[in-house]
Order: sequence, then structure tokens, then C-alpha cells
Amino acid sequence: MAPKTKPEQQSGSDNEGELDHVNDSESDIPLWRTILLIASCTLTMLTTTASNASVSIALPTMEQDLDIPQAALDWVVAANPLSNGCLLLLFGRLADLYGRKKVFLIGSLWLVAFSLGCSFAQDPLTLDILRGFQGLGSAATIPAALGILAHSFPPGRTRALAFATFSAGAPLGGGTGIVLGGVLTELTSQTWRSPFYLVAGITALSMVTAMISFNPDQPSTEEDQRVDWIGAFLVTVGLVLIVFVLGQGEVAPQQWSTPYIIALLIVGVIFVLIFVVWQYHLESTQNSVIVPYPSPGSRFASLSSFALRHLPTPPPIMKLSLWTRARGRVAVVFCIACLNWCCFQGWNYWVVLYYQNYVGYSPLRTTVRMVPMFVTGLLCNGFVALFVHHIPITILVAAGTALTGCSALLFAVINPNAVYWAFGFPSAIIAVIGADFVFACGTMYVAKKCLPHEQSVGGAVFQTMTQIGTALGVTVSTVVFDRVLESRAADNGIDISNSTATTEPGWLTLPAYKAAMWSCFAFGMCACLLTIIFLRVGVIGHQVRPSRSPTLTEDGEGQRTVTNSARASKEKGLTNTEVEIRQIQK
Repeated sequence: MAPKTKPEQQSGSDNEGELDHVNDSESDIPLWRTILLIASCTLTMLTTTASNASVSIALPTMEQDLDIPQAALDWVVAANPLSNGCLLLLFGRLADLYGRKKVFLIGSLWLVAFSLGCSFAQDPLTLDILRGFQGLGSAATIPAALGILAHSFPPGRTRALAFATFSAGAPLGGGTGIVLGGVLTELTSQTWRSPFYLVAGITALSMVTAMISFNPDQPSTEEDQRVDWIGAFLVTVGLVLIVFVLGQGEVAPQQWSTPYIIALLIVGVIFVLIFVVWQYHLESTQNSVIVPYPSPGSRFASLSSFALRHLPTPPPIMKLSLWTRARGRVAVVFCIACLNWCCFQGWNYWVVLYYQNYVGYSPLRTTVRMVPMFVTGLLCNGFVALFVHHIPITILVAAGTALTGCSALLFAVINPNAVYWAFGFPSAIIAVIGADFVFACGTMYVAKKCLPHEQSVGGAVFQTMTQIGTALGVTVSTVVFDRVLESRAADNGIDISNSTATTEPGWLTLPAYKAAMWSCFAFGMCACLLTIIFLRVGVIGHQVRPSRSPTLTEDGEGQRTVTNSARASKEKGLTNTEVEIRQIQK
């Protein structure tokens, strides 16, 4: 067993003053490098979104070319979020330990290779596998990029601009993926394979820009730099099994009652629960200088002692205290991100299928009807960059999630005979507002609550929740769609077992499309209610000025905290870290 080390300062104390200025010395970056650095990070977000968006717009073409069943289409979309979301934590930890620039470049090279590999797939299974490997590249680049931005720019206007621009990569990537993906799918001889070439090219550009603009990696400041491989294994296996079940449940022989689906879901949940217990054990071990662990009166003291004697005790890959920081508001932000992505990505998935399979539009005509969403997305991120210093994020996030939910509501009550401007246009205008506001505000808030060596892990947890939301939203809405379709078909004596989306009559599928959108609307409203009830956060875009005298600062959440370390050290002769931890525990 490794010797115990003193636990590090925790940002859950809401002591923003010291945390906000950790990186002040890192902020003196020339303007040209600042532009290239932000551009490179934004491009990696763009490629991640463009990859999924181009697949969505090309789904009907893939369905015909590769003979993919309707119920299996969501697996083509979910394969990338599966590997992406399940390995973000591990790559976030590796980036914090061994260098964010190094992990970013390796991930970019990997993404280029497997994006090109996807273009050569000749059957659905190969495409699904390659899409899964493609997601590993994004799993490495996204948390590294978030860590680089948070480490390079201290809280203030430049950080707000950097995070807003990074968030703009999502709608811009969606626009690039759908607009150029639709054009390339329809007008090139390679059809759906061409967008994968596009993703590979943009990723290569991002990698070259990163080589020029990123600062060299600095050695980690952590005393214990071991990796929690046990935790990485537990969370990866658990999430892989759960997301696999979400994607496969509808296409299994007996659907959700299939024995292996039930078994894998139970095993996946057990692995995640064991992961949570293991992280609690490791974090308690790290903090045992202050709080004795295991507690003599605990009923699990013998089990904890056995683990201490026979198992390694590296720092946890994800501190559970991260979720409880700021009185649990960090956990609320994570949950809002998950629910909002359930709504937004579910809406995006079904809108494309509605336009192409029900209405009968080509990919190019579908693309034109999605363009307003991307224009709004860019405007929203510009709005965040300008006004995040003045408007509480509770207002921004609540308004955004409500509007994203309403975009699904418009399609849930759509009249197919109405003009595009009545339902489709306003829905496209407001759909992306929630995604932009939640991502920009959420990542800034999480970065503010994380220590310098936790920035990539904090961003990885946030991104993991969005990827889980993508898989969950598409899966739940697919279940709703299939059940309504099967019920309508049975009521009318129609056999749809061997039919495809393009051969099923419109009057039969329309209620199923609407039902899927109702489920997306429910996710959006849940995110909005969660924001209104639990996320009471003020303005976070401002920069806190340091002070040499004992002062009290406001962190925008109505919580007053002492920022002078000299005063803290007077309490019982303890160090600053020990005082802060005891305050957190109180």
C-alpha cells in the first residue's frame, strides 16, 4: 500500500478566490496563439458533432445501401457515443496526468484514421465497429481540449469567450455535418462515405493547429500520479454494457425481454455501482489524514481494511466529491446536461427521419430545412460570450432547456399539410438554444469548481453525461416509436415485420413520429424543471480580484467565503487544505 498523502484542496468549499487565480501566470499568451488555440479546440468539437450529424443526415441512404433494418439504425448513431462516453473519464485522467497536448494529438490522429476507415465499410456490422473505434478519438480530444482551455485562461472575459467559442463548435459542427454531409451524400459518387472524408480532413487541420498553438505539457503537480486502472475498468465495462443494451434492446430477438439483454443490463448496473463504491473508498483513503478511514464503528470496516491491505490505492479517477461541490449544484448541472441532450439529440434524430422517410425529401432538401438551427446556434454562443458576465446562468439554462423542449413539442403536434414556416422553421430556430446555453454555461461552471489538475476530468464527466443523454434519448424515443407503430399496425391488421421506413404507409407512421417527439419534449421539460428548482446560480463569467487582506467574496451563488489563507491557517494551527476540507465536511 502506498503511503498516505495529504488530500488536496477541494473546490467544493466555494472558495473561488484562490482557485480562480491559479492560472493567472498562464494567461499571458500572444493574440495569434490565443486565436489558434481556441480555433483548434473548437475544431475538435466541430468534428465530433459533424461526425454524428453527417451520419444522421445520411441514415436513409445508409439504410438502402447497406440494407440496415429500421430498428437497427439507431445503433449506427449510438456506436460512436458508446465508446466516446464510456472512455471520457479515463482519457480525461490520462490527459491531466501525462499531458493534455499529448493526449489531444494522439486522439486526433486516431480519429483521422478511423474516420477514413468508416468510409470503406461494406456492411452494417463493420460500420458499427468502426464507428465505435472512431469514438475513441473524440473521447481523448474533447476532455483534453476542455482542460487546455480552462488551464490557459483564468476566469474572465477571455475564458468566457473561449468556452463560448468552443461550445459554438457543436452547432457549427452540426451545420457542417448536415449541410455539407447532405450535399456530399446527394451529389458525390461516394454518397454517404464522402462525409467521413470531410471529418478526417477537418480533424487533420485541428491537429496541425494544435501543434503550433498549444503550450508544451507541464509535469503534473500531483504527488501521487498513479492511474486508477481498477476504476477505469469498472466504469468502462459498466457504461459499455448499459449503452449497448440501450442500443440493442429494440433489435434483440425478443426485444427487452431477451435474456441476454436483461442479464447485461443488470451486470452493467452492478459494475457502475461497484465503481461508485470504489471511488468512495479511494477518496476516503486519500483524505484519511483528516478523517480516519476506515471508521472503527463502520459495519464495512473489515472490508475496507482488506481492500487497503491487498489492493492499490491510487487517487480516484473521479472524485465523488466533485458531484457534491457547490452544495450539489455541480451534480445538478451534470443531470441537466444529460436530460437536455436526451431531448436535443432525440429531436435531431427524428426530424431527419421524418423529413426523409415520411415527407420524402432528399438529403439536400432536408439540409435546407435544418440550416436555421445552425445560424441560431452561432448567435446563441455569441450571446453567451457577451452576456454571461451579466445574466445568471440559471436564467440562461432554464430558458434554453424550455425552448429546446418546445422545439420537440412543435413536431409532436405537427400538421404534415402545413407549410414549413408553421412548424418546421420555428422548431429549427429554437432547438439548439438549450444545447448551446447548457454546454457553454455548464462547462464554465464545472471548470470553475475544478482544481487545475482536475480540469480534463471535470470536462470529461460533463461530456460523458451528454453522450449518455444522446444514447438514452435516441433509445427511449425509438422504443416509443416502435411501440406506437406496432400498436397501430396490429389495430389495422398490417404486418410490418419485414417492412422498411420507406415502404410503411404515412398514415401509420405519423402517430409514431409524434409519439417519439412527445418523449423528447418530456426530457426537455424535466431539464427545465430541474434547473428552476435546484440550480440557483448567479453570474459566473466575472473575474474575482485577489486581495491581500482578509475579505469575504461572493461567488455569484449567495455563499460568502473567507479567501485569505493566513486567516484560515489560524484555526487550530492546521494547513489551508485541512481547514478547507473540514469546512466542506461541516
